[in-house]
Amino acid sequence: MAWDSQQTRRRLLEAAITEFSAYGIAGGRVDRIAAAAKANKQAIYAYFGSKDALFCAAFEDRIRDFHASVLFDEYDLAEYGGRMFDKFEDTPETLRLVLWYQLERVAGPPLDVILDSNKDKVGRIAAAQQEGKVTGAYPPVALLGLARSTAMVWHTQIPELAQLFPADRRDRREMVVRVIGQILDK
Repeated sequence: MAWDSQQTRRRLLEAAITEFSAYGIAGGRVDRIAAAAKANKQAIYAYFGSKDALFCAAFEDRIRDFHASVLFDEYDLAEYGGRMFDKFEDTPETLRLVLWYQLERVAGPPLDVILDSNKDKVGRIAAAQQEGKVTGAYPPVALLGLARSTAMVWHTQIPELAQLFPADRRDRREMVVRVIGQILDK
């Protein structure tokens, strides 16, 4: 059987997504990633250079998937929030990687994929505000942050509070959309 470096790299990336979403950067272990990918640890360093670079590659993979599957619409931020909520419900590993990134990468260098995405979204919201189609009551970056935070509200609470949440996914999603809509109406 011929050695397929792209396939090995992809297996390592998928194993890293699973490992880092469960344990974070500090808790993730390259030996478990290599074993899950049916590769050796040296392959991780050959393809990615370091454990931190492997985390960044795994995180960027999930962020690119997020951007490809969650349509951003500056004219309907409420429904954008609903789509973010759906993505986090459907791919909890993406949400967990986002949370680990926020916790463990606060001092690390920013990732271009996130900088570019934020710049694009904030610029589009600002343009929609100038057109008078989106409220100017809040700065564009605040609207983006509020939509993102509201989309994650059900996913980022302590377990004792989460036990009290509505059990129905549609109800939780509808509240996300409604709250963002109320912010936009002010």
